[in-house]
Amino acid sequence: MISRDRIAALRAAEEERFAELHPRSAELAEQARGPLLAGVPMPWMTRWPGRFPLFFESASGARLTDVDGVEYVDLCLGDTGAMTGHGLPQVADAIAQRARTGITTMLPSADAVWVGEELARRFGLPSWQLAMSATDANRFVLRFARHLTGRPRVAVMDWCYHGTVDETLAVLDDDRVVARPGALGPQVAVAETTAVVPFNDLDALDRRLAEGDVACLLMEPALTNIGIVLPDPGYLEGVREVTRRHDVLLVIDETHTLCAGPGGATAAWGLDPDFVVVGKPIGGGIPCAAYGMSAAVADRLSGPMLGHEIDVAGVGGTLTGNALALAAIKATLSSCLREADFAVAIPLAERFTDGVSGVIAEHGLPWHVQRLGCRAEYWFCPPPRDGAAAAAAVDEELEGLLHLWCLNRGVLLTPFHNMALFSPHHTAADVDRHTEVFGEAIAALLSEAGEVEGRT
Repeated sequence: MISRDRIAALRAAEEERFAELHPRSAELAEQARGPLLAGVPMPWMTRWPGRFPLFFESASGARLTDVDGVEYVDLCLGDTGAMTGHGLPQVADAIAQRARTGITTMLPSADAVWVGEELARRFGLPSWQLAMSATDANRFVLRFARHLTGRPRVAVMDWCYHGTVDETLAVLDDDRVVARPGALGPQVAVAETTAVVPFNDLDALDRRLAEGDVACLLMEPALTNIGIVLPDPGYLEGVREVTRRHDVLLVIDETHTLCAGPGGATAAWGLDPDFVVVGKPIGGGIPCAAYGMSAAVADRLSGPMLGHEIDVAGVGGTLTGNALALAAIKATLSSCLREADFAVAIPLAERFTDGVSGVIAEHGLPWHVQRLGCRAEYWFCPPPRDGAAAAAAVDEELEGLLHLWCLNRGVLLTPFHNMALFSPHHTAADVDRHTEVFGEAIAALLSEAGEVEGRT
């Protein structure tokens, strides 16, 4: 229905517009090509639309301003790292005070007690530990699971993403476990460490866990990093039953699904995991993460955690649990990501879903919008039920054009997929601006006219 030539023509025009709008970013990008590999601090920053990286100057609330003075409605929010909104005064004050009085001492601060109690209250698991990132937290939990069960493998969902954890960069190729496309330099063949099952397939999970070599199942309660894939009714209850029956520990990674509410999907959907991992949103932008565990698991780990050689157990790090991170978490969770905040953000995501769905229906496209809490995302297909179907539906040319079109009109989407995230700092006008811009893009794509529309 949509011409590939039309996509290419519009993309070329948008690339020219991007270059005209961002001369200072172009200068910095050229300068960065020398000292920085790929011209960016982290390789994935090359995934943003545009012929060179966009450099930012400042961010506050739901707004971001680049070095050329262009302001954006930020619907990316650091891919959930700034789910609370940018530049929170309460977090800035807390970390400034903590920085003046010491950051790293290898000793707990009083904030640690408050943080542990608050996480327990929100997620319902009684015992907690800190990490520097959700990737680290997932690594630690997998290590604990193998220790507790004596089993060598972990299980994950096909096309999942749990950070840069080696064991999780795996997908299914028919019935074979292989490295995920793009994974660089795996230390061992991933089939030796990992079992992979499709999301929303209880029979496949049951068959694989019955082999008896899996220590834990690490999963998001809804897939998010291949786009939002929601669980079928009864699926998560079935996962808990199957894992218990096979004595497999259940680990729920809430790093992105925290968008479902103050205690993530674990609290919102009444889940009963053995471990929960929560990452970047809880620190208001400061690198940190945490993982909680049930009382039964905590009791089994209490001996090893007090052992003389725990410092070389492969868990932790000198800066992990530092006072700065704990101060940031306390400031964030005491003032953000509360019921009142989600009561503002979730209706905005609903408004986004309705607006984009309206444009899709107006043009008779076989597309769909999926929503999870204050996060929403549009698909170029009906809603997929598993990660493989989601991956197969990715249209990089179309996605790239729509991202660049929106960026050139002051709306910033998450670069890896079509995700929009909402905070209490967003407004209905922000949502409606995206709907307007999205509608213009679709009209231009479907137009028979030779002239490129929507340049104003």
